[in-house]
This record gives sequence, structure tokens and C-alpha cells, in this order.
Amino acid sequence: MIRLNAGAETPALIQAAEQLCVAARTAPKGKGKDLLVTAIVTGEEKDQLCRKMREIAERDKMAFFNRDAGNVEGVEVVVLLGTRKEPQGLPHCGYCGFANCGEMAKAGAFCSFNVGDLGIAVGSAASRAADLRLDNRVMFSLGKAALELGLLGDQVAIAYGIPLSATGKSPFFDRG
Repeated sequence: MIRLNAGAETPALIQAAEQLCVAARTAPKGKGKDLLVTAIVTGEEKDQLCRKMREIAERDKMAFFNRDAGNVEGVEVVVLLGTRKEPQGLPHCGYCGFANCGEMAKAGAFCSFNVGDLGIAVGSAASRAADLRLDNRVMFSLGKAALELGLLGDQVAIAYGIPLSATGKSPFFDRG
């Protein structure tokens, strides 16, 4: 059997995406509490994300969502990373700007530890992509589209996406 070009590269991208999810999962978490949700998106669901990104661009007048959708259309695999919205329950913490977790939850705010843990997980995943010499880009726009589509479940409140590319030139460079 001979697998040329995409025939060899696409399965490698899926395996790489799995490694990114593992890197995110094993990243340190506040109080050791794992609220991370990971997903690997391809095919029609990836196309659905692109359509949603373009819809958001038009609806909210955010042109960069269109640019990012163009980038995502040119790749085969996307990794989504999100966090569930759940306070850590640390007494007298206040990192979120509220006196306690109850006040934070009433205000609809986010636990700083949830947000920080997601950031560390995203950094770990992007670092693994770099280790594998994959072109990648962390995208808020992709995460927002995934949230609006409910792709990560109704408990996830914050998400980012990382599209992966194995092409001769990174689609995420010179993006205009």
C-alpha cells in the first residue's frame, strides 16, 4: 500500500489532535479539579463551525471571524478546549473580583481558577502542536462558534479552538 500526501497526513493530524487533548488534560488544574472538556472536530461539524463563524461575523460586525473561518475552512482538523463553569469554593479567595463564590455565581461571573486552568491547558495543547511541527493558531472565534452551537455541552462557558494544518505554508501566517 502507498499513501501519498493527504492520505498519510490526515490520519497523522487526527493522532496529533488526540495528543493535544492529552496535553491539555494533563496540564495542572487548580485544586486538582478537572473541569476541562476536549473535542476533535472534522468533516461536516467543522464546516458547521465555519458557517457559524461567518454568521457571527455578520451579526456582530466582527470581520476577524470571517478571516478565521477562511483559515478553518482550509484545514481538516480542529481541537476544541473548554471549561465548565464551576467555582472552586476557596474561602476568602476574591481573585474573581467578588467577596466569595456565592456572590460570583449570582453575578454570572467566572471563577478565575476555571479561566486560568483553561489558559494553561490551551498553552499545553498549542505547545504540543509546536512540538509536532504542526501549524496551529489559538482562536477565540472558533471557541465562541462552538459554544453557540452547543458542541461542548451546555455546561461549558468558555472555549477556544485550535485548527491544525500540515501544509507547505501555514494558513495562519500573513492572514491580513
